[in-house]
Amino acid sequence: MKTRNGIVVLLLLVGLVLPIFAQGTAEQAPKQEIRVLLANHPYGELLKTKIPEFEAQTGIKVNFESLQESQLTNKLTTEFATKSSTVDVFMTRPLQEGLMFIKNGWYQGLDNYDFSDYPTNSVDIGRKNGKAYIVPLVTEWQVLYYRKDLLKKAGLAVPTTFAELEAAAKAMNKDGVAGFASRGKGAAAVTQMSSFIYNYGGNYLENGKAVFDSPAALDGIRFYGKLLGNYGPQGVTSMSWENVMPVFQAGKVAMWTDASVFYGQIVDPTKTQIPAEDIGVAQLPKGPKGDSPFIVVSWGMAMSSESKNKDAAQKFLDWATSKELAKQGMLSNITMARNSAWADAEVRAVMNPGLVATQAHAAKNGYPYDRPFMSSVGQARDLIGEVIIESINTKGTSPKLAAMATEKARAVDELLKTDGEYGI
Repeated sequence: MKTRNGIVVLLLLVGLVLPIFAQGTAEQAPKQEIRVLLANHPYGELLKTKIPEFEAQTGIKVNFESLQESQLTNKLTTEFATKSSTVDVFMTRPLQEGLMFIKNGWYQGLDNYDFSDYPTNSVDIGRKNGKAYIVPLVTEWQVLYYRKDLLKKAGLAVPTTFAELEAAAKAMNKDGVAGFASRGKGAAAVTQMSSFIYNYGGNYLENGKAVFDSPAALDGIRFYGKLLGNYGPQGVTSMSWENVMPVFQAGKVAMWTDASVFYGQIVDPTKTQIPAEDIGVAQLPKGPKGDSPFIVVSWGMAMSSESKNKDAAQKFLDWATSKELAKQGMLSNITMARNSAWADAEVRAVMNPGLVATQAHAAKNGYPYDRPFMSSVGQARDLIGEVIIESINTKGTSPKLAAMATEKARAVDELLKTDGEYGI
């Protein structure tokens, strides 16, 4: 009887001690949390829907913020520069802030990441002195979105040259529908105008010097301004992609040049009034001196060098850039950077043939930059953006465009000199 009572007492004591021990263990191992900044971009939107799955799998709490691309860059730059950042993982634009962030030591080196499933050049854009800092997420190239029904009604084929593009824009610019649209909002327009400059034989930079005031580049700037000034939607100089897209989705634009990544959104029946069968995607028409649309790594994923949660951050980065999510991105018409995503049989069975064809064309003929590749690219885009707006507002006829471009080119050269990148 005494033995039985002793066992009961022992069990009661264990019952009291175990909760106390468990509480102490929980206090010693608090739940991990990370802060993640995502872009207001189709892949960022996809990740937002999947984060609960990551949290359930790992027990790591993800506090995320979703920002427009310029807001994201500004927020990261301010926090890193003032050493006030608590960011662990973030989406990043290699061509926009890559050089500056690498030079300032704001990216964590990714020594243990497996890059074997990526094209070498897509990794190289975020690499310095043999060390990689950015995982490529999304590859984008410039395409022509067009209304099949409006082209057919006008008796026109899909434009394959700039001359045909202008003629089609003019013919379909009526009845409340803009014949042609692209980004017109200053700095935001720089990326989309790049292919027009390339196809006229010009460039933004050559050998570390600004050359967008050359005769060839000016021809491209004038043509871009002529198209948007004559046939663009009202208020186009205030429009970036997020402003143009709803106008296209509402049936008010006949043709639109922009990045390939937006195809999924413009055929989404919950977001567009145009039947998917009336929307086509084709390669950007060739110019008088070239056939080189940009093809770039538009977005990547990186870790902060100041992260206090590097193990958890690495787990999130590995998950967010995984083969599985890359495939889901492709199935959502997001053009991912991984080779395996493009080779997947399920993906190829449903991927729009126009996207596949334009990707192959851009991969073979495209130019790997859609803006000046320099540390102070934000300021450079602002300067070039002023020239673009002048061209649009005057429909490409401004008599002061050349002088203005030369003035801005000299200002860009000064930025290059300040950053130690001039002539390199």
